Amino acid sequence: MTEEHKETIFSSIIRKEIPADIVYEDELVTAFRDINPRAPVHILIIPNKLIPTVNDVTEDDELTMGRLFSVAKLLAKKEGISENGYRLVVNCGSHARQEVYHLHMHLVGGNDIGPMIC
Repeated sequence: MTEEHKETIFSSIIRKEIPADIVYEDELVTAFRDINPRAPVHILIIPNKLIPTVNDVTEDDELTMGRLFSVAKLLAKKEGISENGYRLVVNCGSHARQEVYHLHMHLVGGNDIGPMIC
């Protein structure tokens, strides 16, 4: 692993070494509220295995990647945002402004969150 791909704060959250508002966890993924929310609902869903970026996903990770989406759906319903809609965002690399090099999906919603760039 390169310097930027070593364990991150997310690894410490998974191991419960630092506090987080965890809203879901199982053997594959953990989900917790973002400490700097951009919307009324802003949850990060992460694989428990350290996968730095989407570019590092392998065929062995397919079940985990699918779980990210099924947990997003579950949490959107639980948070009451599934009916009006929500956004799922995964940033990959520096040009996408990925800040933490542990793959993560943002579940964002609860109001009109504005247009996308694409």
